[in-house]
Amino acid sequence: MKVFNSTQEATGKINKAVVTTGSFDGVHIGHKSIIDRLKQLADEIGGESTLVTFFPHPRKVLYPEQKDLKLINSQEEKIELLSKTGLHNLVIIPFSVEFSKTTSHDFITRILIEQLNAKTIIVGQNHHFGHNRSGDFSYLDDLSRKLGFKVEDIPLKDIENETVSSTKIRKALAEGNIMRANAYLDHQYIITGIMQKASALNGSLQDTWYTVGISEEEKLIPPPGVYATGVRLNNHNLKSMSIITEDETGLRSVHNTLIYDKKDLSDQKATVYFYKKVRGKEVFFDQVIDKEELADAKEDVEELLY
Repeated sequence: MKVFNSTQEATGKINKAVVTTGSFDGVHIGHKSIIDRLKQLADEIGGESTLVTFFPHPRKVLYPEQKDLKLINSQEEKIELLSKTGLHNLVIIPFSVEFSKTTSHDFITRILIEQLNAKTIIVGQNHHFGHNRSGDFSYLDDLSRKLGFKVEDIPLKDIENETVSSTKIRKALAEGNIMRANAYLDHQYIITGIMQKASALNGSLQDTWYTVGISEEEKLIPPPGVYATGVRLNNHNLKSMSIITEDETGLRSVHNTLIYDKKDLSDQKATVYFYKKVRGKEVFFDQVIDKEELADAKEDVEELLY
């Protein structure tokens, strides 16, 4: 997958683009069905499947005073997940207040058609784009007849695979229902970051623990508890257990320990894969980890086949 960090960077480098736009937070099973359709249409015309997305998230730029934005994936995680779908091109538009004023007409003609060489544009029935979200499928369909490109809409039930949406996945994660979220995603929920030795945990627990450095404050972190997890490091999969803690300000932190391996993870970038929540708040007593509860949780993790 080729990644372009602006439409200018992509200009002249994409052949017969079949394009869709959107956040694609979670890269869930519904998103994958859209990408599969992009690839199918691109193959039919000898073109390239292309996703146009925005960074930072538009809501963060337009409503900076709102602090409740939570996303399933960081930008780095989303790029990694998209790279596994077989998508040809990812075009990331730097989102700004100025860019938000781009009209629907200009977005389609100047950006999608002129700069990205779009031959087919795919949108969902409820998808809107352009300044004040004035563009929709109906508008796009009318414009396609005048300018000669093709347009296709995907019914909402197909986009959401009848039951799946990013909103439902965020809700499942917020409730600690990892297995439900993973079923919606069609892959494990992940957290990627730099591993740093957790001295506070080392002082009270026997195992070596690492705190995952999370780079984006919008990253959704499940509720406090103990989770069966895995660590992907340098193409190696390692069985692990994670504890999510929450301080008095509500800030959550993710701590991880390897179950069998003794590898030193210090200062290394790794991805933690979440499989199941095995303990909730009962593992804490006045925000201190209960060693007996943790020992029982570790046994549960060891018994899981993952």
